[in-house]
Amino acid sequence: MGLSASLARRVRSAWVWIGLGILASLGMVAVCALMLLELRRDAWDKAEQTSRNLLQVIERDIDRNFEIIDLALQAVVENLKMPGLGGISPEFRQLILFDRAVNAKDLGVMLVLDENGDTAFDAAGWPARRLNNAARAYFQAHKADPGRGLHISRPLVSQLTKARAVVLSRRIDKADGSFGGVVLGSLSLSYFSRLFDRIELGRAGTINLFLQDGTRLVRHPEPDPEPAPNFAQAPNFQRFLREGKGSFVAATQSDGVERFYAFTRVGSLPLILNVALSTQAIEAEWRAKAIVIVCTVLCLSSLTVGLSLLVGWELRRRVAAEAGLARLSRTDVLTDLPNRRHFEEAFERSWTEVRRRAGPICLLVVDADHFKRYNDCYGHAVGDLVLCALARALGLSARRPGDLVARVGGEEFAVLLPDTDAEGAACVAEAVHEAVAALVVEAEGVGVGPIKVSIGLAFGLPDMDSSPADLLRLADAALYEAKAAGRNRTCYAVMGRGRQRASKPDSSRLCVVGAAA
Repeated sequence: MGLSASLARRVRSAWVWIGLGILASLGMVAVCALMLLELRRDAWDKAEQTSRNLLQVIERDIDRNFEIIDLALQAVVENLKMPGLGGISPEFRQLILFDRAVNAKDLGVMLVLDENGDTAFDAAGWPARRLNNAARAYFQAHKADPGRGLHISRPLVSQLTKARAVVLSRRIDKADGSFGGVVLGSLSLSYFSRLFDRIELGRAGTINLFLQDGTRLVRHPEPDPEPAPNFAQAPNFQRFLREGKGSFVAATQSDGVERFYAFTRVGSLPLILNVALSTQAIEAEWRAKAIVIVCTVLCLSSLTVGLSLLVGWELRRRVAAEAGLARLSRTDVLTDLPNRRHFEEAFERSWTEVRRRAGPICLLVVDADHFKRYNDCYGHAVGDLVLCALARALGLSARRPGDLVARVGGEEFAVLLPDTDAEGAACVAEAVHEAVAALVVEAEGVGVGPIKVSIGLAFGLPDMDSSPADLLRLADAALYEAKAAGRNRTCYAVMGRGRQRASKPDSSRLCVVGAAA
């Protein structure tokens, strides 16, 4: 009990509520911080997954196109070794040589150059367009290195189409193994533009394709100037070469923008592809959400502290109001007497206390005779006046501090008399009859007429084998007998110690006492 009272006093303290408001605010701030960290982590996870997906799609497309062009080049090299090729008509020979070139959708110019760099065959038709590419770096590379396989050139301007392109080439050997020329196919840089234009990178995001020597073939969305820059000594490119595949965050050497780099090698080709997303763009959406969340949490925290201050001020008033409501919930609104709930709780407590002391207890159940007549003849308003008058009469008849008068039904009242014997209860019942007989209730200036009541009196000595319900059943049965015997009287029943009674005792234990005239 002492602990409960101490806790109740602390709950009523304004400082407690202020402290709780501050703690709640700090808790919201902590939760907000954790949530923002989680959202930031999600933003980076999304960026990493997006970069990996882009790399995979772009790398597969580039690798497939380069593979198709390379297969066409290898087919030309093999077809040149066919016996009797020189005896075939030039037009038919051209069809045989370039039969696989039709499968390369993005293939531009496709030529066969002899050992001097002159055009020997042209996939575009016969006769071949005349030009000499002996000075090209790829031609010199194949001439100098018999073991070189597929060679990918730096970006150059095609002499035939005047478009910027990358040249894929392979060496042609004569029968004796000496240098016999080069077969080449060009891939316009516009292919990469078409491929990358469908990709949304966000502000300051880039896609880069490098040769293994550090030459940047393609940069999207801003193309490289001529000639193509070389990044062989750049720290980021050195990391590309060293690790081959992965991701990291670093500043770009050319513009100083910090980016998240995801990179990979393109198949088995000497190419390195990377997708670089600006860290500012990655966190832009998160920052916008963070501002909204932080502002919201700060407002809520301030509101929480303010409300905690108000709660301290309002708490006592509310406790007082709740006490009033609790009293109303246990009080009959019409008569201002305790209601049935209050009566049952008090009855239980009195029964326990009387049983502990081995004392007697009596119960009167009082019911207004012919009450329906008042409502039918004079209206419910007059009926309410009758009930209020009865309540006053009962209150005047049971005056001891321990006595309790309650309204337990429509026109039914109960009078609980702890530590009262049968004779004392009979005296109270007789006093009730007299007080009720003296009541005068007027309706529109006309007296309602005499008011009469029937009373069921039950006397008992509580023990472990009995309960308040047993005594209440006896009082109800006694009231029933009083009604049956002609009303306006009191009948009583006695409940002996240790004996259980049925809800309606036999008539030998029902007697009439003090009937009023």
